[in-house]
This record gives sequence, structure tokens and C-alpha cells, in this order.
Amino acid sequence: MNKSVKSILMIVGVVLLGYGIYTMIMPETQISIGDLDLIEAQDNTNAYITIGLGLVALLFSFVGAKKA
Repeated sequence: MNKSVKSILMIVGVVLLGYGIYTMIMPETQISIGDLDLIEAQDNTNAYITIGLGLVALLFSFVGAKKA
């Protein structure tokens, strides 16, 4: 694997991991109207997928580095 491809995979993996973790811990949507509080439940499915893709990209960058 080319060195630039490994570097790009590593950068993409770190960015995807960071974004996935950020979307997971981001506060839930809350709307307050007077005494009434409406809270929307947070669905973390997309965050799990993003974290998984980040881990796969990092894995490919490390495996490609060991083969070379």
C-alpha cells in the first residue's frame, strides 16, 4: 500500500472516530415552553456506524503499514 494512502486512511479514521464520539455524547434535544419540557430521545445508531467505519479505516492503515 502506498504511504500516502496509509496516511489518508489514518486521518480519515481519526476524523470519523472523533465525529462519531462527538455525536454520541452531544446533548439531547430539549425544548422548554413554560413549565412543559419536551425531550427527544437520542438515537445513536449513526454514531455507532461512524465509529465502526473509523476503526476499520485505522485498522486498514495499520495492517497496510505492517505488510509493506
